[in-house]
Amino acid sequence: MNALRLGTRRSALAMAQARLVADAITARSGRAVELVEVVTEGDRSRAALASLGGSGVFVTALRERLLGGDVDVAVHSLKDLPTAAAPGLALAAVPRREDPRDVLVARAGATLAELPEGARVGTGSPRRAAQLRALGLGLEIVAIRGNVDTRLRAVAEGDFDAIVLARAGLARLGRLDEVTEVLDPLQMLPAPGQGALAVECRADDRAVADLLGALDDPDSRAAVAAERALLATLEAGCSAPVGALADVADGGDGLELFLRGCVVAVDGGDAVRASATGAPAAAADVGVRLARELLELGAAGLMDHTSTDVSKAEKRAGSL
Repeated sequence: MNALRLGTRRSALAMAQARLVADAITARSGRAVELVEVVTEGDRSRAALASLGGSGVFVTALRERLLGGDVDVAVHSLKDLPTAAAPGLALAAVPRREDPRDVLVARAGATLAELPEGARVGTGSPRRAAQLRALGLGLEIVAIRGNVDTRLRAVAEGDFDAIVLARAGLARLGRLDEVTEVLDPLQMLPAPGQGALAVECRADDRAVADLLGALDDPDSRAAVAAERALLATLEAGCSAPVGALADVADGGDGLELFLRGCVVAVDGGDAVRASATGAPAAAADVGVRLARELLELGAAGLMDHTSTDVSKAEKRAGSL
């Protein structure tokens, strides 16, 4: 039997994630997997993500190769997927999610509360920047782009006092020893889908879809379905400071999904936050319901108000 061709971006993190999926496929099926490196628009350009069209810049090339038959499977960071369905493709598996929280990597082992006023904290995420400003710690939030190594080096060489990253990425790269603090979601609500992987195949390839189905984790799929439904209903893209986190836990009468969401003004001066619960089987409905509540609280105005400032920050990030 021929090896499955698995498409992946070529960054160290993307390759690590692809190997995790490849090893899981082989362990469960005995099928060999060949990694096929694909360069995406987001990899080629140093420009700000907003100027590249935002959503999809890290996945479009992979999806094109998948639809064209050059690869059989594609692996993405789920938070990079556009919320709209992709014709001809199936989200065959959402493997068990890594810890979705954000983390601080700071000089001299500092925590967020220990950073001095005026400390330079780097992030390429409007969501993180907005929530950091909302804490009122007097930090200087500076836009940054680049891979994990580039960002960690910026701290080590003194260009930044600290950076904020996703814990999941550092875990998959074996670099959790760099973390100086794991940020509580009460301080920093993660991006929708953060920490989860998306494993796609062609919708008409039932053999591969069935094989990949063994990798699917129902709780992780339900959690990200709720978060993505919230994002879609808000009509928010990658430049919107939206946080969302869902958990599936025993609610006494069975499993229950608990979803938290927030939209924070880019200057940190205003925010709307809310939560909702429901059955995991109705995860998308929970996300839609919570998004509508956030809109009633004024989320649309916050996103409209911040779009220009976010665009300016992302343009600055493209030069770093």
